[in-house]
Amino acid sequence: MASFMAHVSYKFSIRPPDFYHNSNCKYLSFSSQIISHKQTWFTCMSNNRNHTMVHTKKQNSSFITCSAANKPSPPEISSAAKIRSEVLSPFRSVRMFFYLAFIASGAMGGLIATTQLIAALTNPARGAQASDILKGLGIDIGAVSLFAFLYYRENNAKKAQLARLSREESLSNLKLRVDDKRIISVNALRGIARLVICAGPGSYILESFRLSEPFTQSLLDRGVLVVPFATDGNLPSFEFDESEEMKEVTAKRKRLWQLNPTYITEWSKWLDEQKKLAGVSLESPVYLSLRLDGRVRGSGVGYPPWNAFVAQLPPVKGIWTGLLDGMDGRVL
Repeated sequence: MASFMAHVSYKFSIRPPDFYHNSNCKYLSFSSQIISHKQTWFTCMSNNRNHTMVHTKKQNSSFITCSAANKPSPPEISSAAKIRSEVLSPFRSVRMFFYLAFIASGAMGGLIATTQLIAALTNPARGAQASDILKGLGIDIGAVSLFAFLYYRENNAKKAQLARLSREESLSNLKLRVDDKRIISVNALRGIARLVICAGPGSYILESFRLSEPFTQSLLDRGVLVVPFATDGNLPSFEFDESEEMKEVTAKRKRLWQLNPTYITEWSKWLDEQKKLAGVSLESPVYLSLRLDGRVRGSGVGYPPWNAFVAQLPPVKGIWTGLLDGMDGRVL
């Protein structure tokens, strides 16, 4: 009898704490548990193990689903673009520092004025000071609002400038084919040529070529070189007059249109980003005019205004060379 009770006590003691709470194992009495303890023990352990495995799988799948949602990271601004931004706006950081200092000073003054106002309102003996304290609090709030607005505007201008410089840096890394043996980057022509990028279908490129013919000499004198980019992949073959009397003109025409973009995917990506930022349809033919320093000075939908380029751009040779290099127009 003692051995039997010890056996029953042993079997009862090793049962898991949540044994009675298992939905798959329900018992009416202690005796029924003793009679069927062996069979039920393994059944419940198997059910518990299966239930645990299913619950674990659900937890794991839920965790994986939650962790798989990743947001796209914003484009990184290179250190070169940041340095150029500091050079172009050398006093912006100083202004932003003082704006923050004035905001902090006004906020501190407003906090002190608020505590004084509360003390004046709760103390009848100091009630006469409430109006003066309220005026000072209004001045502090106005100062904080003003300098917060100035800081916000300056910060937005900084972000816009960095984004523009980053796009210009991406443009400078694009490749151009000069001839069958030489490929250069757009950056290699900085300070040498003013590029005009014509991007559109083959028919648009061909018509732009025809419209530029009367201005060939004037465009070359101003350092203009054209980059035809056929967005439909059908770059037309330009027809030149190879007669002896037109030999010199033909050489100038070939020089004006000698550049061809390479690595088309990178060019397409850059142009699509420019169109999206400008709110232009991706199918629209566009042109972009670059300054001598490689920055975008003008763009538009349709054919390039060759006559406007001749009227606005100074020659790259002559007594004014170097002096008028910065007169390419404002930067977009």
